Amino acid sequence: MTHAIVLIEAERATMQTLGGQIADVEGVSECYSVTGPWDFVAIVRIHSHDRLASVVQNGIAQLPGVTRTQTMVAFEAFSQHDLEAMFAVGE
Repeated sequence: MTHAIVLIEAERATMQTLGGQIADVEGVSECYSVTGPWDFVAIVRIHSHDRLASVVQNGIAQLPGVTRTQTMVAFEAFSQHDLEAMFAVGE
């Protein structure tokens, strides 16, 4: 399984509807509107790394209003349980 985080910059006029459109792209499991220099963060979960370019380039980046994306591929995924265990060391 490949996990990726896609940062998305959008035109202001599309902000109200774009989040739902991003979430509807096949391979996108979640989409969040966020503060800061990026407008949305999409979490992509796909079975084959080969599909990542298609999801980002042919799916997310082609949506009207998307002006720029930056993709980060995850090396490892940690569940909430794993994170709690990491920070509880020495307790």
